[in-house]
Amino acid sequence: MSDATPALPLLELEGLHVGYGKTAALHGISLVVRPGETVALIGANGAGKSTTLRAISGLLKPSRGSIRFRGAEIGGMPPDRIVKLGIAHCPEERHVWPAMTVYENLVLGAYLCRSQQTVQERVEKVYARFPRLKERHGQLAGTLSGGEQQMLAIGRALMSEPVLLLLDEPSLGLSPKMAAEVFDVVGEINRHGVTVLLVEQNVHNALQAASRAYVFETGRIVAEREAAGLLEDPELLTAYLGG
Repeated sequence: MSDATPALPLLELEGLHVGYGKTAALHGISLVVRPGETVALIGANGAGKSTTLRAISGLLKPSRGSIRFRGAEIGGMPPDRIVKLGIAHCPEERHVWPAMTVYENLVLGAYLCRSQQTVQERVEKVYARFPRLKERHGQLAGTLSGGEQQMLAIGRALMSEPVLLLLDEPSLGLSPKMAAEVFDVVGEINRHGVTVLLVEQNVHNALQAASRAYVFETGRIVAEREAAGLLEDPELLTAYLGG
């Protein structure tokens, strides 16, 4: 084992409490994500995983606790400022704009970029990563298959050139073959230097993609392990995820 000092956290949550109105959803969670990692948040529906991503991206305001990105507090910041810092959120159920073309959806993802040339360069990068989107450049997003819409949603998030990508349920509703394709892309994105924080209902997909994972239960973190170790711990998975 190396004695090298671990990388400082890119993202750090400490004692985070978040609620919807008077209903508490997160009860003091703490976690870290280091540069270059893919970290998975796993747990049953309603455990607080998606709420965590929404708080990080500024869609929900914490009631207590801290969210630090590169050492600076971002909890409660407006979402556009958080995007500008280098965090992109690819939400559950994709939320592409169905009446807009593939190209128009991608351009929306770079809304903070003032240079048209830079926007076009980013579009070409996305098309290089997702050739199927290039083939459907002028097609309305609402006419794409579920897998293609997921690729578009990820591509749109990448248009802001994030340092940290928050991915919520990327395989939801996809065939096993298409889900495998999407996770191949997630792996490639990570290998090219983007840190990934992933929420995924399919535990085996999540743990195969991730280096570490946090297990959520009713708004709390009940375990943190190396992903490979969790895959080999069926009792823990059964206890908190139902198998």
